[in-house]
Amino acid sequence: MFRFAHPEYLYLLFILPALLIFYIYIVRARKRAIRKYGAPELIASLMPEASPKRQRLKYFLLFLAIIAVIFIIAGPQFGSKLETVKRQGIEAMVCLDVSNSMLAQDITPNRLEKAKQMLSRLTDDLNNDKMGLIVFAGDAFTQLPITSDYISAKMFLSSINPSMVSTQGTAIESAINLAMRSFTPDESAGKTIVIITDGENHEGDAVQAAAAAAEKGVKVNVVGIGLPQGAPIMLGSNNNYMKDNTGNVVITQLNETMCQEIAQAGKGLYVRADNTNSALRALQNELGKMSKSEIESQVYSDYDEQFPILAWIALVLLVTEFLTSERKNRLFRKVKLFS
Repeated sequence: MFRFAHPEYLYLLFILPALLIFYIYIVRARKRAIRKYGAPELIASLMPEASPKRQRLKYFLLFLAIIAVIFIIAGPQFGSKLETVKRQGIEAMVCLDVSNSMLAQDITPNRLEKAKQMLSRLTDDLNNDKMGLIVFAGDAFTQLPITSDYISAKMFLSSINPSMVSTQGTAIESAINLAMRSFTPDESAGKTIVIITDGENHEGDAVQAAAAAAEKGVKVNVVGIGLPQGAPIMLGSNNNYMKDNTGNVVITQLNETMCQEIAQAGKGLYVRADNTNSALRALQNELGKMSKSEIESQVYSDYDEQFPILAWIALVLLVTEFLTSERKNRLFRKVKLFS
């Protein structure tokens, strides 16, 4: 398994576009300065040793060296030893509604993004627990099998969008049934299902599915996301809203009654998510009260550092950049490799 020991340093990659823009600015400023003295073609004949391509090559080498150095700082590693470890934790399957109604902006920035932010913070709070992710609209699909790899969980979470499920709807029953099949066979592990939905246009008997899960000792917690008064569904940008067959703007509302019924049947918690973090704290407290049992996980215990390879690459790039002159060598002026 590949990982970065310090992935936060990868944010330094955002300086690369700025460096590229700065280089373009320098090149254009140099051309403007040359035009002040005459036609560029005439000036070029007066500077036969000048080589713009060599200058671009030097900058390109330096650009690649900076990328390599950033990756070195982030600490690339490969897992070298896989071990089975036993930890005290719970198993949680998260079922996230990705129907188009989750694009409504009654919750900032919209219902789906708010749900993803909440789940990301919930993942940060997990400790020795296992988590899986199911996305659903008119059907339900496993996005991430139950795992203790929180880095992968957050990576999959960031890529979620309504286009992942082509069939529209809110198949909560299918999501609950799929979640029940996704837990490990370990009967001693504490198990729970967390459903995040606006509950609109639901299909099937979600209440019965939640009750069946509760009978097997799996609590079904529901986070209702949205506001009862509702909001239009924005599609794309430029204030383009979803409309019905008659041309009227569709207003999607939180079906709080149904969400409460599912949570009650599943003997779990119901909480409404708004623009505060109260829902997140309530969910964290609910999961924290669950009895934790011994869970086996496959984890990498040893990692081999991979930075020496990148260090050699960066060194070669920097040495090559240093040895590459911005001007043509007089002895090789007729060679057209860099001219």
